[in-house]
Amino acid sequence: MRLRHAIPLAGATALVSVAASAETITVATVNNNDMVIMQSLTDQFEKAHPDITLDWVVLEENVLRQRMTTDIATQGGQFDVMTIGTYEVPIWAERGWLTPLADLPESYQVNDLLKPVRDGLSYDGTLYALPFYAESSMMYYNKALFEKAGIEMSEQPTWQEVQDWASQIHDPQNDVYGICLRGKPGWGENMAFVSTLVNTYGGRWFDMDWNPQLDSQAWQDAVSFYVDLLNNYGPPGASSNGFNENLALFARGNCGMWVDATSAAGKLYNPDESDVADQLGFAPAPVAETPKGSHWLWSWALAIPATSDAKDAAETFITWATSQDYIELVGETKGWTSVPPGTRESTYENENYQQAAPFADFVLNAIREADPTDSTQEPVPYVGVQFVGIPEFQAIGTQVGQMIAAALTGDMSVEQALSSAQRSTERTMQRAGYPK
Repeated sequence: MRLRHAIPLAGATALVSVAASAETITVATVNNNDMVIMQSLTDQFEKAHPDITLDWVVLEENVLRQRMTTDIATQGGQFDVMTIGTYEVPIWAERGWLTPLADLPESYQVNDLLKPVRDGLSYDGTLYALPFYAESSMMYYNKALFEKAGIEMSEQPTWQEVQDWASQIHDPQNDVYGICLRGKPGWGENMAFVSTLVNTYGGRWFDMDWNPQLDSQAWQDAVSFYVDLLNNYGPPGASSNGFNENLALFARGNCGMWVDATSAAGKLYNPDESDVADQLGFAPAPVAETPKGSHWLWSWALAIPATSDAKDAAETFITWATSQDYIELVGETKGWTSVPPGTRESTYENENYQQAAPFADFVLNAIREADPTDSTQEPVPYVGVQFVGIPEFQAIGTQVGQMIAAALTGDMSVEQALSSAQRSTERTMQRAGYPK
């Protein structure tokens, strides 16, 4: 502990005693902007809770998921707080891997949490994680580029319109690309987007008997469209771009359009973070054959693994980081466009946030309208918009994501990629004993 002035010996002894008795909790989180802000406020938390020290492990999304899944499945006990999502929470809770959060203090105001988000982080009616931020997906577009091309945004854009607009905006000689989309392989990277595209083309991951549908016409049409769109009008190296990479490209003015998480809106609307803050337009996620499943529902949330030996300290931290007070703290110190979105009713009732974030109601409605129980044109046996809520999906989605990325780079044809994806998914499901 660095001290600027000399202090009496008794005071020094007390400080050393507090430091020596402080409990360290290890927090694993993703390197997204909202989590970087949370890490930057470590001093604020430790000042209010001098008996707790935070030790951060901040990783890229795919790496974080792999590390946490391995640790919790083997009961490694490396982390006291894990940043996990709507997919993992009910599955891990059912297996007894997470600590239930049934007795939160009244001051936390659980009922202020948005119901779709709260329900997604519960199992058998009990919360097992607290939402740090939540999101749906939508389309961002550069109004200056649209105006220059004489394009008027539709109230509900279609993917065919998007393709036409991208062709008019695309100007690679000046580092302007018609559209940016996720290409980096991963069940939560490219497949989060591709799954919503397949949904709106009328496709699904499985039929009611758990037979994979990846070689269906809907998948063929959706993935062919995706590959052609990015190869013709996307930036070079699109297969390496995930959420953060595309966020940086759009914020610099390199993309005419970007379809991705609503959580990016605050950063893009902040002139200190974005070169296009005064040119930012937003619209619903595009649709094709059906509006069903065109925009996802996701929450990055903080959970306490059952293996933690510092559960009380961990709960103190996660209730602080997901509280109304934390949102006020970020708004006052980092700006209101930087507050974690999508978690609390009170955020969207806050006049400061409403004034700073004109996209607030749009995002709130997108989150409320996303329905994980009705996300496909044909019936399915699973819950989820951009994922399938079964333990096997993490492996399946990762394998399929690699094959889709191979189609994007031209290493495989779309037909070859989907045929391989179909066969590998069939094998995984058979080994797992589906149908169950």
